[in-house]
Amino acid sequence: MTRELTTPEALDLRMTSLLLRPHPSIRPGGVAEVVQWFGAMQAQDLASGLWSLGARLPGQSVADVQAALERREALRTWPMRGTVHLVPPADARWMLELTGVRSLAGAATRRAQLGLSEADADRAVDVLGTALAGGGRLTRAQCLAALREAGIGTDGQRGYHLLWYASVRGVTCVAPNLGTEQTFALLDEWAPESRQLERDEALALLAHRYVRGHGPVTAREFAGWTGLTLTDARRGLAAADDLLSTVRVDDEPMHVDAALADTAPPPLDDMIVLPGFDEYLLGYRDRSLMLDPAHQAAVVPGNNGIFQATVVRSGRVVGVWKRTVGRTAVTVTVQPLTTLDAAARARVEQALGRYADFLGLPPRFDWLT
Repeated sequence: MTRELTTPEALDLRMTSLLLRPHPSIRPGGVAEVVQWFGAMQAQDLASGLWSLGARLPGQSVADVQAALERREALRTWPMRGTVHLVPPADARWMLELTGVRSLAGAATRRAQLGLSEADADRAVDVLGTALAGGGRLTRAQCLAALREAGIGTDGQRGYHLLWYASVRGVTCVAPNLGTEQTFALLDEWAPESRQLERDEALALLAHRYVRGHGPVTAREFAGWTGLTLTDARRGLAAADDLLSTVRVDDEPMHVDAALADTAPPPLDDMIVLPGFDEYLLGYRDRSLMLDPAHQAAVVPGNNGIFQATVVRSGRVVGVWKRTVGRTAVTVTVQPLTTLDAAARARVEQALGRYADFLGLPPRFDWLT
């Protein structure tokens, strides 16, 4: 039987799916469990990716999360939509083969714009593979230097394109930073135990992970998140059907993890702070449940794909924030998007205090209005 949900009920389930509220079937204890739950997490901005994990792992610090990444509990690569995500190491290869390959379709056009040939790109993959062999890692600057030494131009956006291309081809991956410098390693050496899945099995697994980590969602949302065709998205959801249930939100059928189908958590007046590049907003095309269209411009200024960090109350975005990390404190500037009284502002500062604890720095607050 399909269950009818009101908007608040749908938000309750969504926040639970996103591990922003206690979930009945999982209490993640570390980075590996959180990333495994989602299947993939936005991580094009490393600082945002670290706090996306920290927000779901109370009590852990940025050093704890960085140490987990050094232990290879997750790695970064470009599995979907040409965007960097955190993924379970064992799943990186089949995800690249299933979804990453779709972003290669436009690679020839982009190479032509950059003045690169297919031979240049393939030779860059070989050069990087040789330079990284032996289990080590090189910084971005060292990788680009190796390409230049081989006679491959890296000026403009050429270097970024070639690093992306090598990762989407499944040769390299993004390893943890050394200091502030991005590093790369060979995927086979950084994640030697890769799972091998048939295409339908991969579609079903990815569909289940997306739904359990984001639901309630539609097939179109799954297609948008993965970059898959709508046909493949529906095929994956059908294959995972035994693990899913259907609910209706505003008269639209949506998929939800079966473990939450009979869950009716009481509405909570919670206040949380999230980074700009978090699955809470970037995991969907339709963000109307969580974000008032009137606030879209404040959250994505210029509509250029750069998302501001958000303050979320009871599932709805009520403010944005920016942080400046200093040597002795982190200064947080908060811009409310709705009316927040003194008590609500105190709760926002308490939530931001948890972020400051994550960084190991005392907070300072600056309210714009």
